[in-house]
Amino acid sequence: MEYIPRVLLNEIIEYIDRREIIAIKGPRQSGKTTILKMLKDFLINEKNVDEDHIIYLTFEDNEILYKFSENPKDFIRKYIIDSKRYYFLIDEAQYCKDLGKKLELIYDLFENIKIIITGSLSLELKNETAKYLVGRLLEFELYPLNFYEFLLYKDQKIAKIYREWNEKILNLLVNNIDLEIKKDVDIYINDLLKYLNEYIKFGGYPAIVKAKSEKEKIFLLKNLINTYLDRDIVSFLNIRDTIKFRRLIMALSSLNGSLINITQLANEINSYFKEIAYLLDILEQTYIIRRIRPFHKNLVTELKKESKIYFVDMGLRNYLINNFNDIEVRNDFGTLIENFILNELYQYGKINFWRTKNKAEVDFIFEGKEIIPIEVKFSIIKKNILTRSLYSFIKNYNSKFSIIVTKNYWGERIINNSKIKYIPVAYF
Repeated sequence: MEYIPRVLLNEIIEYIDRREIIAIKGPRQSGKTTILKMLKDFLINEKNVDEDHIIYLTFEDNEILYKFSENPKDFIRKYIIDSKRYYFLIDEAQYCKDLGKKLELIYDLFENIKIIITGSLSLELKNETAKYLVGRLLEFELYPLNFYEFLLYKDQKIAKIYREWNEKILNLLVNNIDLEIKKDVDIYINDLLKYLNEYIKFGGYPAIVKAKSEKEKIFLLKNLINTYLDRDIVSFLNIRDTIKFRRLIMALSSLNGSLINITQLANEINSYFKEIAYLLDILEQTYIIRRIRPFHKNLVTELKKESKIYFVDMGLRNYLINNFNDIEVRNDFGTLIENFILNELYQYGKINFWRTKNKAEVDFIFEGKEIIPIEVKFSIIKKNILTRSLYSFIKNYNSKFSIIVTKNYWGERIINNSKIKYIPVAYF
């Protein structure tokens, strides 16, 4: 079977010899089942584990779910025939009621087993399971493919070039290690922009990335949305007013990158504040949306309450608004690029936006070792432009580095002792 390489796999492998239970959370069809199979291959081929000591189970199988739920101790004991270490790979674990209690029992009774579980619903794994497994659980999140993983599948040579510069950008953001701007002609930028266009249009769900035609990709997105919303979210979380829930999602898809006013949203879909706040929490914790909040130090002049909304996967959002045009001919290209930047940087540090009551605004404030403002300008520029808003932030906060995201321009300037880096979007 052809596997798309996943960065998370190596992170999990680092902890494979520890005793703690590993939980891999993430949206449906993000590749959790596949990563379990990749872990099985690793255990067999790299750790020389006998295949009969690796037990793969899915709780989508009602018979397996029933037996485990009724008597987890005897269920596990059935598989153990010697004192060697056993690996239990449990897929879709969230379907088991009182999962945390049962895993706690197994963990304490059987010292020679390693349990790795996956789940599509963050709400269940985070709130109901983790509280029983304090000190016994290591959690990882598997999202749809990031741009590097997408490139590895599409074109490994281009992926290598991308990765070289991407790692330098991340070092600048996370560790404040200065980045020497590319000075020679960037002969690969158009190739990267072509792949970026496809990635932003259809998103990073593995099955959709693998699909050969646009028609097939759109069909799979439709199926994913219907399955995810109806089966995983509406049914599992017992949401009664499904029409209102879908209307909210449609409204949010049109507000991508915008400030969210919960009262106004409630009025638009005939709801009330608390219900909308609850549904937004569900959508965030089930990997449909991301919310970022304002960065503020000055409580008088800076925005401090309203949040902005973005989507975890842009292909899903594009399906909701029925727009798969190339990004350069779209009215919402700016927010699409913002969404891409947010998704790529989300796991590396805290991200906010900055806005004053006078409407000065910087798209993102990245907090690593230091604060770095990021302004997104997806347009053809040929010189080191600087917006008043970014200048205002630099002046107020004395940021050592700042970044302006461009379409294809590399550059650098220094102002108020801040190094401003102009970096093409396709390297993020």
